[in-house]
Amino acid sequence: MDSVSRAAEIHPSSIVADGARIGQGVRIGPWCSIGPDVVIEDGVHLIANVIVDGHTRIGAGVVCYPFTTIGMAPQDLKYRGEPTRCIIGTRTVIREHVTIHRGTATGSGVTRVGDDCLIMANSHVAHDCTLGNSVIIVNNVVMGGHVTIDDQARIMGAAALHQFVRIGRAALVGGVCGVEADVIPYGSVLGNRARLVGLHWIWLKRNGVQADEMHRLRRAFRALYPRAMEEESTAFSRRLAAVRAEYGDEPKVAEILAFIEAPSHRGLVRVAGGGAASIESDGV
Repeated sequence: MDSVSRAAEIHPSSIVADGARIGQGVRIGPWCSIGPDVVIEDGVHLIANVIVDGHTRIGAGVVCYPFTTIGMAPQDLKYRGEPTRCIIGTRTVIREHVTIHRGTATGSGVTRVGDDCLIMANSHVAHDCTLGNSVIIVNNVVMGGHVTIDDQARIMGAAALHQFVRIGRAALVGGVCGVEADVIPYGSVLGNRARLVGLHWIWLKRNGVQADEMHRLRRAFRALYPRAMEEESTAFSRRLAAVRAEYGDEPKVAEILAFIEAPSHRGLVRVAGGGAASIESDGV
């Protein structure tokens, strides 16, 4: 893939700068613009009006719908044109009007989207964000810089993620939800300001978690986040230790505990009050 592969199809209205590397079977539709430091791997389809700039790599089989921009300069006043990067994983689908900005020198230096993701229309992935594999971002989601979203998480429509927030694996963020703190793996959050309302039971069932494991997860969650006010007064560190002692051999519980104990800029999302409804569907 030295420059432009002979097998690539490039519409005559599109501009591919000298230095860009275009793989086999790439289709670049009308009115696209590809910068000189861009690498587009085999089988990518830029449907129309797509702009790719900066030191950006788009993985094999990615599809970009009209009016998406990838790898543009970050919206960070400290940015001074450093050669930071943007990396899109294989087979990811990026829908209309999505914006994905490259990283910053004061951050990780790279914005990264994993394999097999779906980023729906009008969403924004800010500088230095990291999305894992098979993440689904529904329409109009916005995220600040340095957000981390682990594999298979679901972010519903019009949610807003504060900078430096972590979203754990397979977590579910409800629609029109402002997330100001970290969401545990498999957690479900709802509300104008996100509150933890339970675990993402629908995802767990759909992904082969058996009944006995589900019961242990439920008991561990209730021990960590009890409903009774007198139990809630127990120090969180003591509840954490008790859950580790009783359920720490359960892999998903161990994953939740490790997430809670990992370094965090934002702390953990607060638990909803006793009357909050739990999420019954992942909405996808």
